[in-house]
Amino acid sequence: MTALVLTDLSDTQSPFLSPRRVSEVLGVTLTELAGLIGIARNTLTAKSGARKVDAALSPVVRILAMAGEMAGGEQRAAIWFKHQPLPGWAGKTAYDLVRENKADKVLAYLEAVRSGVYA
Repeated sequence: MTALVLTDLSDTQSPFLSPRRVSEVLGVTLTELAGLIGIARNTLTAKSGARKVDAALSPVVRILAMAGEMAGGEQRAAIWFKHQPLPGWAGKTAYDLVRENKADKVLAYLEAVRSGVYA
């Protein structure tokens, strides 16, 4: 499933992730996505910024892929990402933590859940 999600979110004409497709999955605007990943809005669509955007989007896509595997699909993963508070983070969601540059904490949480630590 991870490969499927990553393929679905790639740009069909380049080897990079597609900001437009990621924003569609999350149900956010490109401006909101830019704020989430800490990239200027214009950089999202500029070909010259593709590597930088790809690097910034990669943790989000990994989180969505892992959550999708556990939740049963990308739609559920997107809802979880935006709305489900994570234990131990004072009511913050994965979206909130990614916006605070803590995507690694979300990935660690998902790994722990997958391993049965929080089950």
